[in-house]
Amino acid sequence: QMRLVESGGALVRPEGSLILSCAASARTFGDNAAGWFRQAPGSEREFVAGLSWSGAITSVADSVKGRFSVARDNNKNTMYLYMNNLKREDTATYFCATAARNRNYVPKTQAEYDVWGQGTQVTVSS
Repeated sequence: QMRLVESGGALVRPEGSLILSCAASARTFGDNAAGWFRQAPGSEREFVAGLSWSGAITSVADSVKGRFSVARDNNKNTMYLYMNNLKREDTATYFCATAARNRNYVPKTQAEYDVWGQGTQVTVSS
């Protein structure tokens, strides 16, 4: 089974930037759609951004549109989340996930994803 490992989470000031990475343990990563979700304490896990298997189709949640972007490098089995102009409400644990069944678009519900990472913490505070 493929494993996913997120990295890059940190404490950052408001209006700061971060880049999160999601490294996969298998080359089959390139065959799957992939996405980022986040979960703040006391809140449901929500979709943030994702890509189809090739990266040709991307989607970003309205709450982060214009500030976050997503990319993948299938040669490196890695997905990235570029986070700019961070706000306090972006504070959450960020998870990456892959979806083998619906790889030709960007799944936006947790149930569509098969494999999940353990998460990386992003805290936005002054």
